[in-house]
Amino acid sequence: MAKLRAEQRPALVTYFMGGDPDYATSLSIMQALPGAGADVIELGMPFSDPMADGPAIQAAGLRALKAGQTLAKTLAMAAEFRKGDDETPIVLMGYYNPIYIYGVERFLTDAKAAGIDGLIVVDLPPEMDEELCIPALKAGINFIRLATPTTDDRRLPTVLRNTSGFVYYVSMTGITGSALADTAKVGEAVKRIKAHTDLPVCVGFGVKTAEQARTIGASADGVVVGTAIVNAVADTLGPKGDKGADPVAAVAALVGGLAEGVRAARLAAAE
Repeated sequence: MAKLRAEQRPALVTYFMGGDPDYATSLSIMQALPGAGADVIELGMPFSDPMADGPAIQAAGLRALKAGQTLAKTLAMAAEFRKGDDETPIVLMGYYNPIYIYGVERFLTDAKAAGIDGLIVVDLPPEMDEELCIPALKAGINFIRLATPTTDDRRLPTVLRNTSGFVYYVSMTGITGSALADTAKVGEAVKRIKAHTDLPVCVGFGVKTAEQARTIGASADGVVVGTAIVNAVADTLGPKGDKGADPVAAVAALVGGLAEGVRAARLAAAE
């Protein structure tokens, strides 16, 4: 984030589901993301009951689970990616249940060994920091927290208390893949959060096009894109999961366009 700030541009943070539609294809997608323009990779941990995810990411998680993806395989994917890229930050995103079943201490040891830089665990509130957040920070893994339009100024200091890496501002209430939020309100929210923290603020939920990425990037330190990438994978699959087109190429093309939008944001503002 400091490097990108020096370049006067926001980050492009890309989410995809680990193991969707299968391990090998998913790994190839991950390996293609930096070259396409991704600055940070959010690697989704598939879970059977993803309460904050919209239909597209739910379907991706189910495809991954059906193909045999596990938390151990998701960590193995990150480790394999690290053999060719030791620079692009990797953030694991998902729910606490798979981590709890895996075992927190074992998970943190294996995540650190796999080259994981941060965690986003959407169903663990600050009141449960001792469960995973504090151990993660002690292990040298950032714990990235979500803030939403309903996180008011009384709640925000609690949310930010042990947050590190960056703050993920969810620009609307509801599930992933919803419509793009009002960009003026997003800018106001970013300013409000920054009044409480020096951490970068990345904005997500609803970004699908280069123009939307450019608009959000004008007020945020990073733009997060997830559902659009997951949909790009799904659109290459037939009704039985057979590949009608190359998912890797589809994702790379989408991310390339988004990257152009993000790079135009702050540079245009600085001119």
